[in-house]
Amino acid sequence: MEQDIAVGLDIGTTKIVAMIGRKNEYGKLEILGIGKSKSLGVHRGVVNNITQTIQSIQQAVQQAEEAADVKIDDVTVGIAGQHIRSLQHSDYITRTTSDTVIDDDDIDRLINQVHKLVMLPGEEIIHVLPQEYKVDGQGEIREPIGMYGGRLEANFHVVVGQVSSIRNIGRCVQSAGLNLEGITLEPLASANAVLSQEEKEAGVALIDIGGGTTDLAIFRDGIIRHTAVIPFGGNVITEDIKEGCSIIEKQAELLKIKFGSAWPGENKDNEIVSIPGLSGREPKEITLKNLSKIINARMVEIVEQVFAEIKNYGHEVQKKKLIAGIVLTGGGSQLKHLKQLVEYITGMDTRIGYPNEHLAGDSEDDLTSPLYATAVGLVLDGLKRQDRKRNEFRQSQIVQEEEAKASEEASIEEDVEEDIQPPKERLSFLDKLTQRVKDFLDNAE
Repeated sequence: MEQDIAVGLDIGTTKIVAMIGRKNEYGKLEILGIGKSKSLGVHRGVVNNITQTIQSIQQAVQQAEEAADVKIDDVTVGIAGQHIRSLQHSDYITRTTSDTVIDDDDIDRLINQVHKLVMLPGEEIIHVLPQEYKVDGQGEIREPIGMYGGRLEANFHVVVGQVSSIRNIGRCVQSAGLNLEGITLEPLASANAVLSQEEKEAGVALIDIGGGTTDLAIFRDGIIRHTAVIPFGGNVITEDIKEGCSIIEKQAELLKIKFGSAWPGENKDNEIVSIPGLSGREPKEITLKNLSKIINARMVEIVEQVFAEIKNYGHEVQKKKLIAGIVLTGGGSQLKHLKQLVEYITGMDTRIGYPNEHLAGDSEDDLTSPLYATAVGLVLDGLKRQDRKRNEFRQSQIVQEEEAKASEEASIEEDVEEDIQPPKERLSFLDKLTQRVKDFLDNAE
């Protein structure tokens, strides 16, 4: 496979999307092919039928390969699901000497300490994100490397998930004949696709309404501050319409997409939709007012749960205010009048997020739909990972050349070699997680 192509695989509750993309000469993302299949073995973001999920993945990948005319090997996969939760935690280390400057090893030591937190059975820490550091009690330090100090402490945003669920996703990907190149948190992937850097600095809450779950990611000062996964999405709305109107799921889904509205006062009392009856039965008549009442009731519940999480983060505190408000994305964000409902409940500025922040200008309209926000984010993540690998490879080559030179000129002082070492790239926790899942799958039979 060509080096500059990346593949994002979004394993959702309603659909599985495989997206192939590369950077064009302007540094923007050009989508070469996309494949979509109905997701049959996933419930609320968690795999509950391995065989069906493998089939759906293969179907989506095959479609994308045909569209792009390339063979796919490596994929970047998103993880979400109702088992993901996050917590805030503070920790510190005492350095043996305050005469030397703080370096990567000190930070690794501090982060590893957070990993010793006791979790519930089956849970593991997926992601540890330092928020801000303190050195000898001096706070609000963004980057402590290079500073002197005896005590280094930090506030952390810790994301926790069930490791078996993540391994199941890895197993599906591997059994579909693909190589797991990277794992990313879906709320982070969606955020990369639809948020601008200014919004992340100012403070923003991204709400990604999927089929089975609603993901939340809160940014402030360019750093992710809070993540949550709420186990409801567009599917429960369809389910409610099905029950409330006594119709089959396919009709309920169509009704929601075509006539649904999140705002109940919108429709006149006399607007009626007629739905054909099953096998020669009488057609059913449904008033749009009733339909939007059903949708509104469930949507209010979802938005209120998300808002509770935003309050939980502490957005009422002046220092934590989200100036850029809320960005809605995901398939569920296409529901009519949802923006107004969210603004009404939260009192925060709201916009719909389209993943066109990094897409090439001539991309098809379909691709810029909020439906594909996560997939676009995963492709971006895959490309970023490739860049990093290339840089590491270049740096190791430079080091080898320099070392060869140094050994030729044996008279050169040994300490010069010390200076040549390039700054080592710290592995992100998702990279380490990817490695752990790969190792587990290789050793498990």
